Amino acid sequence: MTGEMAIAVHALVYLDMHADMISSEVLAENVCTNPVRIRKVMSKLKKAGLVDSREGIDGGYYLRDDVKKIRLSQVMEAVQVEAVTMRWHTGNKEKDCMISSGMAEVMDGLCGELNEECRKYLSGVTISDIEQRLRL
Repeated sequence: MTGEMAIAVHALVYLDMHADMISSEVLAENVCTNPVRIRKVMSKLKKAGLVDSREGIDGGYYLRDDVKKIRLSQVMEAVQVEAVTMRWHTGNKEKDCMISSGMAEVMDGLCGELNEECRKYLSGVTISDIEQRLRL
């Protein structure tokens, strides 16, 4: 998974705990990253309907829904990440060897299966559950 998933979950918990409009600068300070990175992630969450925003001096982000309804699978989909990815494949499809020519496809299939299992698991975990793990 990329850092975007962690940023998104962190920001959603922070927004819930502060229950008002929060700027990207304040979120960035708490997440320990820069405001531009926060805005990129938050725009994806907004597009998915998980947060909303208001522009201007008093602007910022706020939750659109109860955190008991926001599932981590929704967050994962919003930030467009997969739990498991292959950045490099062994072998070569053009080789006259069953192992070399087929390994990449087999490994991609395994990654797909793992991602589906992760989505199923994360569909049972809410932002509220994360807050409980933090003991908030």
